[in-house]
Amino acid sequence: MNIEKTNRMNALFEFYSTLLTEKQMNYIELYYADDFSLSEISEEYDVSRQAVYDNIKRTEKILENYERKLHLYSNFIVREELIKKMQQHVAEKYPEDDELQELLKAVQEIEE
Repeated sequence: MNIEKTNRMNALFEFYSTLLTEKQMNYIELYYADDFSLSEISEEYDVSRQAVYDNIKRTEKILENYERKLHLYSNFIVREELIKKMQQHVAEKYPEDDELQELLKAVQEIEE
């Protein structure tokens, strides 16, 4: 399995899982997060391997569609990069400004 796709699906799942049906959540979580095979999932739910495959492919498209419309994951990545740059800048230019350090820490905690 492609590691980049797995990481992306896990990230999208974290942002949009509550918008999925219970079955979609279970299949995606087992397949991507728990590394179950299609056969293992099909045995677990007593359905065909093809049914599991179709559900996972459909759910991947749904997750990508949510991201295309809502941008929660991509915005998170951008904010994360900006926070890192701000931390570097503050550490270099304002190392003794405790108030600025605290504000930056608060923004970071919101993101987590």
